[in-house]
Amino acid sequence: MNTMLRENDLSHVVDADRANVWHHLMQHKAFETGEPRIIVEGKGMRVWDQHGKEHIDAVSGGVWTVNVGYGRESIANAVRDQLIKLNYFAGSAGSIPGALFAEKLISKMPGLSRVYYCNSGSEANEKAFKMVRQIAQKRYGGKKHKVLYRERDYHGTTISCLSAGGQDERNAHYGPYTPGFVRVPHCLEYRAQWNLSGEEYGIAAANAIEEVILAEGPDTVGALCLEPVTAGGGVITPPPGYWERVQEICKKYDILLHIDEVVCGVGRTGTWFGYQHYGIKPDMVTMAKGVASGYAAIACLVTTEEVFDMFKDDASDPLNYFRDISTFGGCTAGPAAAIENMRIIEDENLLDNTVAMGERMMNNLNALADKHAVIGQVRGKGLFCGAELVADRATKEPAAEKMVQAVVADCMAQGVVIGATNRSIPGMNNTLCFSPALIATADDIDQITDAVDQALGRVFG
Repeated sequence: MNTMLRENDLSHVVDADRANVWHHLMQHKAFETGEPRIIVEGKGMRVWDQHGKEHIDAVSGGVWTVNVGYGRESIANAVRDQLIKLNYFAGSAGSIPGALFAEKLISKMPGLSRVYYCNSGSEANEKAFKMVRQIAQKRYGGKKHKVLYRERDYHGTTISCLSAGGQDERNAHYGPYTPGFVRVPHCLEYRAQWNLSGEEYGIAAANAIEEVILAEGPDTVGALCLEPVTAGGGVITPPPGYWERVQEICKKYDILLHIDEVVCGVGRTGTWFGYQHYGIKPDMVTMAKGVASGYAAIACLVTTEEVFDMFKDDASDPLNYFRDISTFGGCTAGPAAAIENMRIIEDENLLDNTVAMGERMMNNLNALADKHAVIGQVRGKGLFCGAELVADRATKEPAAEKMVQAVVADCMAQGVVIGATNRSIPGMNNTLCFSPALIATADDIDQITDAVDQALGRVFG
């Protein structure tokens, strides 16, 4: 078979993909009669498929990753130059881009001081869980080992990350899970668990975490792992008062606060990190997606010096250090790309743009809520927005998932790629998700929300 691609003919690529590739998040039965979508090229906010059709990408690569947009030659050149000089050495030694990016990253994170490199958000969270367990063994006779996680939050795909996963449909079929992970209630006021509102609700939601700590025994709980803004569980921003009370509780019971910034990190919410909106002082922060905007694989676990010091307090003990390695955490492409990615965000004032364009998107979505009763609530921070769809505003009955997906499909047909919660909460996969690149313009935002307007009109009437 001639596998050379003829100009503008990607039929062989489509056939090879259909025959050999196992796609993510995808039921493949449809490919027996239809063809998979192949994304061929990207530039700025737009991508083109195998048919040459142009789409505006409102989800930054499908999963909230390409923060600075497609086609950044300066990042590609930085990676190429670094790979020629040194592509890899294990993380037991340092590298020039590793040292320089760590320095730059820490300058954006006051109170934190140490960067541990790895290659995915799941892996970064695993490292944090391992640190909690090792600290428990070193300091508390193994007892203070439990990790609390929140309903609706998501922390990755490994078995231990699923064990800390608050999305039951993502977790289904993958048990038994790692022991020692304990769920706490969420703070989503729209679907209130307490007859309160505003700051009172936020404090009550935080106090519910304290109740779990007391039920488990504070001397058994080592860490609390939370997303600053819940992502795949519905794009949920916290009520006022929530984070301040969470911080108090962690300090009261000597519990490490682990913030998962895999989605929110490096500009997505209009600050370098989502937690920085709320005055939080975390002990651990994990990040991945936007760190290099998908131009190279990189993830980081960042800690305070206090956490770091716990692993070097007795040099005579051969087990008294973090005995862990991430093979591809030693790749130099990641930090090389991340340095240039951060420079772009700074030089192009993309944090300010994210705030401005995020406000425009929220305003546009709220205007759609005035027009379409199916929108129950609009939520978001920066260019990370969601619109929860309901069948009835009074009862807040969730819109049927097939109808939500029909809105996504209609937008795709219009050439606009949006997202929706899926395989997350049983019966609650009803939130449209938007996370356009931080370079988005007013015209881009309007094109995205205009497509949603048309789709809602066609799907829901």
